[in-house]
Amino acid sequence: MASVFAHAIVGAALWPLFRDEGAPKNTWLVGAGLAALPDIDVLAFRFGVAYGDLFGHRGITHSLLAAVVIGTLAALAYARGPSASRFRLRLAAYFVVAMASHGILDAMTTGGLGVAFFAPFDNSRYFFPWRPIAVSPIGVRPFFTARGRAVLANELAWVELPAIALACLGLFARRVMSERRVS
Repeated sequence: MASVFAHAIVGAALWPLFRDEGAPKNTWLVGAGLAALPDIDVLAFRFGVAYGDLFGHRGITHSLLAAVVIGTLAALAYARGPSASRFRLRLAAYFVVAMASHGILDAMTTGGLGVAFFAPFDNSRYFFPWRPIAVSPIGVRPFFTARGRAVLANELAWVELPAIALACLGLFARRVMSERRVS
């Protein structure tokens, strides 16, 4: 898996591509949280659930169905009030893409069993052919080791810097489109 830091940064960085002026200013925090949420499944290890099981790591919580259901429900819960209907669909799209980005990043890592993108209908695990992201250690303590620092450096190059560039591109594109509407 990519680290929780990488997932959250990608979730936040996607916001400029979907941003709506009517949405609350802290919406990017919800996107960051949803992008990190699928790793809640590591708690299943404590209950004896095997890694490759449907409810194991990179299983149902990493699926596209989970992203659609949870992202849509989050948008419905988060976007309230009469003016919310104007941006609810865009917000749902953002939350779904932010959460789906988790599985996409994990499918680009160098380790693990792959991602069950199509769970619960198919528990097959998938990786992408191109896997430049070093697999992250599970837990906090391993990040304070040489391996943890190497993973974070790898993610800086392959995940965080490209995500920040994408966010900047989104902000720039919005500014250009806004200026064209004014003129």
